[in-house]
Amino acid sequence: MLLKKNYPPEGSSRTPPSREELLAAVTDGSILESVAVRCDADHNLHVTLGDVHGVIPREECALGIDTGKTREIAILSRVGKPVCFKVLSIQGTQAILSRRAAQQEALDVFLSTLAPGDIIPARVTHMEPFGAFVDIGCGVVSFIGIENISVSRISHPSERFAPGQLIRAAVLSIEPALERITLTHRELLGTWEENASQFAVGETVCGIVRSTEDYGVFVELTANLSGLAERRFPVSSGQTVSCYIKSILPERMKIKLNLIDLLGDLDPPPIRYFVEEDHMDAWHYSPAACLTRHIATDFSAPHRFGTQD
Repeated sequence: MLLKKNYPPEGSSRTPPSREELLAAVTDGSILESVAVRCDADHNLHVTLGDVHGVIPREECALGIDTGKTREIAILSRVGKPVCFKVLSIQGTQAILSRRAAQQEALDVFLSTLAPGDIIPARVTHMEPFGAFVDIGCGVVSFIGIENISVSRISHPSERFAPGQLIRAAVLSIEPALERITLTHRELLGTWEENASQFAVGETVCGIVRSTEDYGVFVELTANLSGLAERRFPVSSGQTVSCYIKSILPERMKIKLNLIDLLGDLDPPPIRYFVEEDHMDAWHYSPAACLTRHIATDFSAPHRFGTQD
């Protein structure tokens, strides 16, 4: 997809541009990338470019800096990290750069080209209790609400993502007037049946405790699949346990477990994506046999979701 090739998230280029590429970029407007090595007292970013010294003036460091919509931390936090830019001019050994111009071009293309259901790459920039902020290209920031990260409920996005991680996400909504693109992630992690097919009754497997209730313990088996276990010993959210699979019930969309043992710290499994295409029209998580609950996303009407209760 041309969009992904031309406007990748920052950090996608491993080699700094040559002097020839810098000179060409002045006339052809191409977007380049290198590492910001310093932010001076006036909040100008300085970029390493070999024998050329690159400077991004403060007002050119990010979209919204000039109006106050974007906070100064957006500049300070780029030190030591890759930044994309357009080359405004080169005089001797100094180049004047604009990250804002690169972001504006990418955002204009995203707003006019993307549609709900399109699947794009994104890089996690930072997280809050309510969701994850991601770079969808050239430092353009989008958002994934915590409820849209996975079907298995988590208390913080850091339980699923890490800063700098490259992920895939689906466009949930586009609001051109607000210059806002919202994403979702859970639809790429498989349906109930796709996840449940990885397990069988009688197996003992590892899982992560996500919540404890009076009636049992919810154990995450995959990012989009949890089971309910009887409480046999004290456990708390976030702990890794081994559990025995008693039953798998598609008609009730339930997996019943027995807790076996409390395990030490284990690295979470890598994210597995079940969707290889660049677009999806709709997603139905619930098995066809389940008539009591329906979890789904219709990307033509993304405000309509099925219940999870």
